[in-house]
Order: sequence, then structure tokens, then C-alpha cells
Amino acid sequence: MQVLEFGCGTGSTAIIHADYVKYIRAIDISVNMIAIAKGKAEAQNINNVTFEQLTIEELDVEDCTYDAVLGLSILHLLENKKYAIAKVYRMLKPGGIFVSSTAFLGDNIAWFKIIAPIGRFLGVFPLFKVFKVEELVTSLTDAGFAIDYKWQPGKNKAVFIVAKKGDSFNS
Repeated sequence: MQVLEFGCGTGSTAIIHADYVKYIRAIDISVNMIAIAKGKAEAQNINNVTFEQLTIEELDVEDCTYDAVLGLSILHLLENKKYAIAKVYRMLKPGGIFVSSTAFLGDNIAWFKIIAPIGRFLGVFPLFKVFKVEELVTSLTDAGFAIDYKWQPGKNKAVFIVAKKGDSFNS
């Protein structure tokens, strides 16, 4: 499999998956996170993962490039999650999967919708978007994905979603 992970942080997920795929391209906005990830991969002699300082918006990829895309703990940090989801859909090959986990969901912490903008204005918080699980599901299905699996291990926990791109080029 050819895999993309956006919002890879320190690279732990990409490194764990490296033995099971052909190649992983992992990107993150933070230069410091990418430096840590590269150091981890080098220390473990992992050669099928590349780490790049890049955002999903800056990423230039041909349609139907990847078999899987991972967006773990990142959608709530994006200015425009619908844009990112649509871009992921285009990047995936027919039958490809998008795996996401999202912690900042309005179902659990609606009060954070009030606090987050104040914290961001004061420079205490980064951008956090608060939305409900069903809003996320709707964003995925509106982009063309079918939801294969949705799991939330408990109240106030992240929701994990596996979304699949249709099997044909017309889906």
C-alpha cells in the first residue's frame, strides 16, 4: 500500500505502520515535529517513510495516488475540514480508505466552543474547531465516502472513523 498521513506529529503512527506497507508519506505543519519524526525513523533504520514539513492545503498530489490516508487527531485543528476531506477523497484510489480520529467533538464538550476562540485570541490555544460526530460523518459522506466503521470507546473519547472511497472512478 501507498499511504499518506497528514498531521503526523512526531511520526509514531507512520513508524508503527512502516513494516506493513510499501511506502508512507507523512506530513505535519511543525518543523520541530518533523525533526523528531526523522530522528525516530533514522534510529530505527526505517527507510520506507518520508517526513515533510507541509500542510494538507500545500500538498500537491495527483488524484488516485494513495491506497490509504490517515488523519489522526487533526481534523479539528484545520480551518476547513471539508476542503481537507474532499482533497483526501481525490487523492485516494478507488476503494481506498480514509482513517480518522477526532477528539474535539461538540457532542462531548460543547462548552469548549465558547472557550476555544477566547483562548486562540489570547494566544493560549491553537485553532480548535468543535463539531459533532454527525457533522463529521456528514462531511465525509458529502465528499463521497461510505462509512465502513465508526467507533467511540466511551463518552468524551475520540471517535474513530474508517471511510471508503467507492470502487469505481465515477463514485
